[in-house]
Amino acid sequence: SNSRLCNRLPSAMRDSEEGLLDVDRLVRTHGHSCSWFLGPFYHLVRVFHPDFTSPLLKAAASITVKDELFYGFLRPWLGQSLLLSNGEEWSRRRRLLTPAFHFDVLKGYVAVFNNATHTMHSKWIRLSSEGQRDLEMFQHVGLMTLDSLLRCAFSHSSDCQETPHEFTTAILELGDLIMDRRRRILHHWDWIYWRSDQGKRFRRATEVVHSFTRRVVEHRRTLIREQSHRESPEGTARDGTAGDTAQRQKRKDFIDIILLAQVGQTDRQTDRQTDTHRETHRQTDANNVCHDTTASAICWTLFNLAGHAHYQDRCRDEVKELMRDRAEQDIKWADLSSMPFTTMCIKESLRLHSPVLAVTRQYTRDVDLPGNRTVPKDTICLVSIYGTHHNPAVWSDPNEFNPLRFDPANTRERSSNAFIPFSSGPRNCIGQRFAMAELQVVVALTLLRFRLSLGSNPDTAGTSTGQGIRRLPQLVLRAEGGMWLRLELLDPPCTDGLHAQ
Repeated sequence: SNSRLCNRLPSAMRDSEEGLLDVDRLVRTHGHSCSWFLGPFYHLVRVFHPDFTSPLLKAAASITVKDELFYGFLRPWLGQSLLLSNGEEWSRRRRLLTPAFHFDVLKGYVAVFNNATHTMHSKWIRLSSEGQRDLEMFQHVGLMTLDSLLRCAFSHSSDCQETPHEFTTAILELGDLIMDRRRRILHHWDWIYWRSDQGKRFRRATEVVHSFTRRVVEHRRTLIREQSHRESPEGTARDGTAGDTAQRQKRKDFIDIILLAQVGQTDRQTDRQTDTHRETHRQTDANNVCHDTTASAICWTLFNLAGHAHYQDRCRDEVKELMRDRAEQDIKWADLSSMPFTTMCIKESLRLHSPVLAVTRQYTRDVDLPGNRTVPKDTICLVSIYGTHHNPAVWSDPNEFNPLRFDPANTRERSSNAFIPFSSGPRNCIGQRFAMAELQVVVALTLLRFRLSLGSNPDTAGTSTGQGIRRLPQLVLRAEGGMWLRLELLDPPCTDGLHAQ
């Protein structure tokens, strides 16, 4: 008969550098999987080898469920969005949203990535001229990715990179509060949590985010209704002007796709429409969470290149060659496939510093694993992306930054589930192409204009980032005390795109 995984481990959950070092030791000790007990309350199966992650990640979406232990704390904020839904409800949402990430749509987003990056670089140049040599990356890059997401997904210009907004502060606070709640076992029970100071802060921050989302969505809904009223069924405007339906179709963004699905609903569908409105707001919130994942990936890529000057120079030479003889220094869609070494560096950074460290699942039936093992149904399974990416049985010298791992000649014999920064299988990240395109644009333009080196926090007696970097596992991987890099404007600077901005 099948054996059950039964290794007992300490129940500590440390969201710190030491916690990640604990995972390293756990991976070296157990190799592929173990059981993990959190006091008397929870027990999990934890896997960190491609042979074991593959059956779990590739399991049919119809038997895969998002557990409440790790994802339930997000539900008051994100509701039944694509991230948190299950079964047929998840399938319907996935089908609805997939067109928003089609290649033809993504091509138009590249211009937005360029413009958002130009705005950030203009701010960096101004701060540098004022004497700020070292900048904290997560703050600047996080605002930039939020700016580009709002423009791409909702055609909303927020000016959030230059003007402080309570919405951005609320998103950061929600992330911190969710991690704090996960650490406090008593706060796992709603009737305790919502009476605590942290629960009251969570409600206030959630209302700020939801209010912002409602305003954006309702404004967009009004525009779509007005457009629908003006146009005839044949695509000709009722005022006699020719309507370019094909061109509008190309410009549809994320929020258009959801809202256009509601146009024409009858009065008998009022209850369903109310649910769909709520769903639209929550999926909008879920997209806003995703910008932080991309920001983390960009920051750690810049950090790794700052610490490896020879790789940084090689990437810069590749981008400069691509930009030769161009009047404007903008990255085009076609350029994304012409930066092989830069892309290798991005992938290696995603391996070494994965923004999302793990995903968790439950299954409605038993799942078989290698070695005659079984994960019983309803068991919480933690697929450790970090553990898989740092497993010495999978990657040689796993703690070293080596982009050549992703040279095509070195990937042929590697399991497809050895590298899973966006998860894998039917419930993989729907926005991974969006994220990779933004990563490539931002990294390329940054290297074109700045030389990066490890900086220091001016408030901590000049301790170098390289000497004292401590990883901080939150909703995404961050750095304790921030990530400080020194930016040197290249001479002559490649700032043609900034002049246009």
